[in-house]
Amino acid sequence: MGCMAEASGLNLTQFMRWYSQAGTPEIDAFGEYDYARGEYRLMLRQRTPATPGQPLKQPLHIPVRLGLVGTKSGRDLPLTLDGEPLGADAVVDLREAEQEFLFTDVSEAPVPSLLRGFSAPVKLRFPYGREDLAFLLANDSDGFNRWDAGQRLAMLALDDLIAAHRNGVEKVMDTRVVEAFRGLLTTATDDRAVLAEMLTLPSEAYIAEQQPLVDVDAIHAARTFVKQGLATALRDDFLRVYRDNHRENKRDVPYAPTPEQIAGRSLKNVALSYLMAIEDEEGIAQALEQFEADHNMTDVRHALTLLTHSSRDDLSEPALRAFGEKWAHDSLVMDQWFSIQVTRPQPDVLDRVKFLMAHPAFSLKNPNKVRALIGTFAGQNRVNFHRIDGAGYRLLADEVIELNRLNPEIAARLITPLTRWARYDETRQELMKAELERIRAEELSPNVFEVVEKALA
Repeated sequence: MGCMAEASGLNLTQFMRWYSQAGTPEIDAFGEYDYARGEYRLMLRQRTPATPGQPLKQPLHIPVRLGLVGTKSGRDLPLTLDGEPLGADAVVDLREAEQEFLFTDVSEAPVPSLLRGFSAPVKLRFPYGREDLAFLLANDSDGFNRWDAGQRLAMLALDDLIAAHRNGVEKVMDTRVVEAFRGLLTTATDDRAVLAEMLTLPSEAYIAEQQPLVDVDAIHAARTFVKQGLATALRDDFLRVYRDNHRENKRDVPYAPTPEQIAGRSLKNVALSYLMAIEDEEGIAQALEQFEADHNMTDVRHALTLLTHSSRDDLSEPALRAFGEKWAHDSLVMDQWFSIQVTRPQPDVLDRVKFLMAHPAFSLKNPNKVRALIGTFAGQNRVNFHRIDGAGYRLLADEVIELNRLNPEIAARLITPLTRWARYDETRQELMKAELERIRAEELSPNVFEVVEKALA
C-alpha cells in the first residue's frame, strides 16, 4: 500500500480499512434536482453493519463512479462539481459517513446512474421508481448499470407477483417490464453478450435470497408467469432475434470459440428459451433443428435442456435417448445429461431421480456423478426438492446416510440444502429438521456430524 501511495501521490491510509474491517459496506443515496438553479444535489450515506468482534465501523474511502442521464435527451449530461468540469462520467470519493455532492449547470432533470462499472464492492440503495429503472435500462451508457436496472425492474414485478400468488389474487403482468424488454429486442446493439444478460430474468435462487422468508412455490410461479408473459407479448421479436443469430451457427459455418460467435450463441439461446417457455410451435421446431444439427455442444446441450424441460415427453424422451447413446462413452458429458433431467420443473422429476440412480452410468461411489445427479436436484430444482410432502428431503437424507459410509466429505457437502431450514415456512422447517434429526441418529463421520450439529444448534 505504501508503494502504491508513493507512486500515485495519493493518501491511501483510509483504504486500509477495507482490509481491516469485515462486512459489506452499504450506501444509501438520495438525489434532488433544482429546476430553477439547474443543480442536482446527491447525498450519499455509508455504513458497514456490525460483525462479531467489530460492533463499530469507521467510514471507508469508497470511489463512486457515476453519470447523470438527462430525461429529455436520454444522454449523459456534462458534470460540473465544485466549479470543475468532469466530463460525462466521473468518480466522486465518498470518505465520510455522509457527504453531499452538488452538480451545477445541469440543463435538464436527470436520473442518476450510480456505481457504474461496479466501481466499489458495496450494496447500493437508491429510491428508483419503475419508470426510472425502465429509463436507465433503455438509455444508460454503462452496460453494468443497464443490466442492473433491468434486474431491479424485474425484481419489483416479481415481488408483486409473489405477493399475489401468496394471497391468492389474480396475477397481472407489469406492462413496463414488457415495454422495457421490447426496447431491448428492437434497438440495435453491438454487444450481443450484454444484451443476452439483460434479457435473462433473475434466477429462482437469486429471488429467494432477496426474500425474508422463502416461498418456493410463489417464486417459481411468479418467475414462470413473467417469462411466459414476456414470451407471449414479444413472441415475434424473440423469434426474429433467434433467427438473426442462428444463421451464423448453421452446419456450414465452422465452429469457432470467438467472442463474436459466443455472443451470438448466448443471445439466440436466451431467445429460444423464451419461445420454449410457451412451447411455441416455431420455437419447438427451432429447438429440434438446433439439437439435430449437432453443430456444437453449447447449442446441443441448450436445445436438449429446453426439450427436456418442456411438458412434451414426445419431444424430450427421443432427444434424451439419442444424446445418452451418443455420449455414453464420455463420463463428463453424461454428468450434464444427468443434470439436465433432474432440473425438470415437472412434478414427476423425483421419480426420474430415483430411476437415474439405477442407471449404469451412475455410481454412488463416484463424486462427480453424485454432484451431477443428487446435488443438482437438491441445489437447483428448488420447486421439486422443496415439495410440501417432504419427499425431496427424504431422498436427500437417505443418500447422505449412505454416503456417510462411502464418502463422508461428499456427504457433508451434499447436506447443505437441508441446513438452511430456517429460511422456509413452518411446515417445511419441521420436515427439514426431521430429516436432519434422522441423519444425526446414525453413526456419523466427524464431517457430517459437525454439519448436522451446527444446523440443529
